[in-house]
Amino acid sequence: MGHSKGKSGMPGRCLVAAALVAAGATAEMHAAQMPNDAGAVGYPSRPVRLVVPFAPGAGTDLTARTIALRLAPLLGQNVVVDNRPGAGGTVGVNLVVKSAPDGYTLSMITSSHAVNASVSTKPPYDLVRDLSPITQATVQISVLVINPELPARSVRELIALAKAKPGTLHYGSSGTGGLSHFAGALLGYLAGIEIKHVPYKGGSPALNDVIGGHIEMIVQTLLQAQPHVKSGRLRALAVTSARRSNAAPELPTVAEAGVPGYEVTGWYGVVAPPKTPAAIITLLNREIVKLLHTQEVRERLDTAGSEVVGSSPREFGTHVASEVAKWSKVARQAGVRIE
Repeated sequence: MGHSKGKSGMPGRCLVAAALVAAGATAEMHAAQMPNDAGAVGYPSRPVRLVVPFAPGAGTDLTARTIALRLAPLLGQNVVVDNRPGAGGTVGVNLVVKSAPDGYTLSMITSSHAVNASVSTKPPYDLVRDLSPITQATVQISVLVINPELPARSVRELIALAKAKPGTLHYGSSGTGGLSHFAGALLGYLAGIEIKHVPYKGGSPALNDVIGGHIEMIVQTLLQAQPHVKSGRLRALAVTSARRSNAAPELPTVAEAGVPGYEVTGWYGVVAPPKTPAAIITLLNREIVKLLHTQEVRERLDTAGSEVVGSSPREFGTHVASEVAKWSKVARQAGVRIE
């Protein structure tokens, strides 16, 4: 029996063989283009969910959406942001802790989770042991601001004023047990001064009361405080980070301004469920760090008051553990209690 021929004159079997070779070459090229590590071949094969444990519009949400939008083309799958607010951010994270460790459900966590973990009596999960760290995405610079009517133009002068009138100065916070609460408690403890905590239902009303002269000071993000500093409605004394900020290089750190050892920074990071395969963690870390360090993303996050970090999984895990330990110590030493 003779072989059938196609229009090109090639035998049918040759056409099939050629097609298979071409298909194999295409698959190999596609595989080479995909960011797969050994052990993560085929991942992801469906959309990835990135849980944000806070409401839409917050800094965490903006950062998550910035990451999701640019991570999708790198993975070849959609990355869907899923806002799951509640219980100070624990609802969304607990959902991820209980999800399958397959890389398809991730979560943002923040410095607030570390603070809450240090004071919560019955947390639904262990922030250090029950999550797989991927990367610390950013750090947020905060600033110590006071009402301009207060006769203090430096941290040292503020401390002197507090020592001269113990218990008469008040600092606001976004709520009991939050980062701004601990920031004030740490200042009081390290500086040896008595300043009273006034909790609010959010950072904005607390900041407004500093502007209005109802309380004297607050530690607030540079992004939120800077417009009021520029207008003269607030006076900035120092940034709370370990080093000066590029966004306000004229401001000293609280540590160099008179309180050695003081450091308070907010941060956002990405985590996966416990026991997620190392190959998937490595893949996600590489692609997220890559996109974070693009000029477009750096500039976008800088506008939102964040500085890009992009750490390794090990570095981020160490950072989370050190933050929980640090704030647990502050809670004990400064007598912070959750009413």
